[in-house]
Amino acid sequence: MNTPDGSGIAPLRHDDGAAVFAEPWQAQILALADTLARSGLFTPAAWSEALGGALRHAESHGAPDTPATYYAAAVEALEGLLTASGTIGADALAARREEWRQAHLATPHGQPVELKRD
Repeated sequence: MNTPDGSGIAPLRHDDGAAVFAEPWQAQILALADTLARSGLFTPAAWSEALGGALRHAESHGAPDTPATYYAAAVEALEGLLTASGTIGADALAARREEWRQAHLATPHGQPVELKRD
């Protein structure tokens, strides 16, 4: 839904007042996909196709129809588009994923996870 002045897309809201996103990264992954599509890295149609494919893949492997499954599919779709475009190689993506995993394991419960830069 657009804002009343037509300047952009209005925030998503639930009728019951509940938060649309359970975690900030869920909003961030969709905002990142939108930004990359607007920049021309891939088309909105390619994003839609990739996300739909990732959701079908999750469903065919027995994943439940939950927000967690949706956002995991969004990550899978975005990663697939980025590697297909050559923006990041599969090895670099795997290395970054491992860096985040290690950072998560090293972070005390309740603290934000941050990558340490050399």
